[in-house]
Amino acid sequence: MSMLIRVAALQMVSGPDVARNLEQARRLVQEAAAVGARLVLLPEYFCLMGCSDTDKLDHAEALGTGPIQAACSDMARDAGIILIAGTIPLRHPSGTRVWNTSLVYGATGACIGRYDKIHLFRFQRGSEQYDESRTIGAGSDPVAVDIEGLRVGLSVCYDLRFPELYRAMGQTRPLDLIVVPAAFTHTTGKAHWELLLRARAVENQCYVLAAAQGGLHENGRRTWGHSMLIDPWGDVLSVLPEGAGTAIGDVDPARLAQVRADLPALNHRVL
Repeated sequence: MSMLIRVAALQMVSGPDVARNLEQARRLVQEAAAVGARLVLLPEYFCLMGCSDTDKLDHAEALGTGPIQAACSDMARDAGIILIAGTIPLRHPSGTRVWNTSLVYGATGACIGRYDKIHLFRFQRGSEQYDESRTIGAGSDPVAVDIEGLRVGLSVCYDLRFPELYRAMGQTRPLDLIVVPAAFTHTTGKAHWELLLRARAVENQCYVLAAAQGGLHENGRRTWGHSMLIDPWGDVLSVLPEGAGTAIGDVDPARLAQVRADLPALNHRVL
């Protein structure tokens, strides 16, 4: 690896209209590709932030078929980029839940990777409460894929709080890039989002690309935003605080190698 690889995190404020969300995602993908992005990350729930937690059940798709997956395949192919499609609701065997799934599409539009969110968010403080396990089935397997010569670890939102997940991904080969599509709440995001992202970058000595929902949604929920790209030293290279748009920057393999040579922490692991 020697060339810079431009990556983009797309930030959205998705609502209950799937078609409208997909159209906005398509526009943002095209804009990122136009400025040289080769890998583009959509946020969690990019296709749907419903008025009820159960709305996602009405839009669940079988793997490999359905309008959401078809749109993502078209976005990747039309723009000629690698697209990591945030999360898509896939049908779960229970019939009462969905998989919250991140699918990776190659530049031909073919699906080349799948990760089902493992850690399911639950939070309660006063009247603010969430419990994803009511409508989402938990995945079980860590997933890393090879993209543009990079080892890329796939994760989603609440996964960010579990460093052992990323250690497991990098067991056989160090991760070069971690992606985190998310819909962090304003409360938890303000407190922990950047802190956790930078920690994952530093401890894994890799880049972290995080695409978030960022604003006040039609369902009344407020998400934190601050989509960003962080380098292996923990420096924030690009950030978009709120609203729809793009955080964009370059992954530099030489920077990865230099940080790991200066401080060979990955070689010092004993567990």
